[in-house]
Amino acid sequence: MNLSSKTLEKLRELINEETEYRSGPKLVQFFNNMGFSDSYGQELPSRWVYTDQRLDLINGSPELDKCIKAVFNPANFIGKMADLDAHITSFNQYLAFDKWKVVRNGAEITFRRLEKIEVDEPTPKANSETEDEFLKREFTSVSVSKLGLEGTVSGVLEQRIREIEKCFFGKAYLAVILMAGSTLEGALLGVANNYPRSFNSAKAAPKDGAGKAKQFHEWTLSAFIDVAHELRIVQHDTQKFSHTLRDFRNYIHPFQ
Repeated sequence: MNLSSKTLEKLRELINEETEYRSGPKLVQFFNNMGFSDSYGQELPSRWVYTDQRLDLINGSPELDKCIKAVFNPANFIGKMADLDAHITSFNQYLAFDKWKVVRNGAEITFRRLEKIEVDEPTPKANSETEDEFLKREFTSVSVSKLGLEGTVSGVLEQRIREIEKCFFGKAYLAVILMAGSTLEGALLGVANNYPRSFNSAKAAPKDGAGKAKQFHEWTLSAFIDVAHELRIVQHDTQKFSHTLRDFRNYIHPFQ
């Protein structure tokens, strides 16, 4: 199938972040499964540009079909089939304008050619919250104590949150990003220490060369975020914005 630029843009978002957060190395591995032979290194462009370039190259070829099936592979959504169906429904809203539709029948992903453009008008939920509304929401009286972390850790995180608020109102936004990322990592590490078996047995848990889960001090923030989402400690929107925070925290380096 040959997709429009708007549909490819949506597909890029699904690949890079929405179905799961794929780091640079993961994106290279993903597209190498589509026939490319890239290696991760400094010469590669940003994640978004890289994905756009690869999708442009395979657009209209069988590799694009393979790519879409890989994105919606039900094996990656065990216990989360409702999330998979939601992603497919969202993508089909774009794909409809190319007169195609993704269909999931159990564990099989297929495509159906449409005779005409079919646009479903979903009924909005009464209490649904849009992305803009989420971003504009002001969180006050954030309490770390509800996480049930070790006392000393809770105290440190509470202090960090107060410092973040001071920096925010003082318009020291770079400091806000740095401390917010640190606070998020500390909170997730604290939760992981409370539930080590669940975190270590998660599919997204980073493994060593022997296939065993790494020690928590070797985990990256990205791994903590993905495992927390897998364990349903955080929802998809929180996972997405946590990764966005992590990305911006990496821009602290003056050459980024």
